[in-house]
Amino acid sequence: MATITAEAVRELRERTGAGMMDCKRALEEAGGDVDKAIELLRERGLAAAARKAGREARDGLVASYIHTGGRVGVLIEVNCETDFVARNEQFQGLVRNLALQVAATYPRWVAIEDVPADELEAKRAEILGAPDVQGKPENVRDSIIAGRLQKWYSEPGGVLLEQPFRDTEQRVGELVTDAIAKLGENIRVRRFARYALGEDL
Repeated sequence: MATITAEAVRELRERTGAGMMDCKRALEEAGGDVDKAIELLRERGLAAAARKAGREARDGLVASYIHTGGRVGVLIEVNCETDFVARNEQFQGLVRNLALQVAATYPRWVAIEDVPADELEAKRAEILGAPDVQGKPENVRDSIIAGRLQKWYSEPGGVLLEQPFRDTEQRVGELVTDAIAKLGENIRVRRFARYALGEDL
């Protein structure tokens, strides 16, 4: 069994934000491998987030962000369970990051479930009508449609929680899930509005 040093636990804590004992246990299970321990903590965070998903989140913040030059502005509401977490610096940082994401990538919806059925059907029909899809067998077409819909969700103008967070591999939804695991409360992006100067004139 690998010896787990306080330095390794501290490094893992700094990289993940997880508690000291959680970091120590993850390092012990991973045989001292920090990357493997990070993966273990992430899996546990996802499990913890899934357990908290049904809990009511009525507190939180409404925040604003005005981009330099005053040409783009965002209002966003992010809910949590208690005002204690709403006042937490990590939660406030998450809300600010989400507002920046909305300003930069102008999503239209928070989650996939929010995409109107008629728009979803129109997009499916568009994908199905593409020449490179029409000649494929039906089971192949289904997977192509699923893949292209996922790409559409993650593009600018798509679904906030499916977009990559800034220039990283992490999706915005995973960023929220990580925050749920760290803060121990259900967190939900409820709604947002993005305004751009001269838009729709």
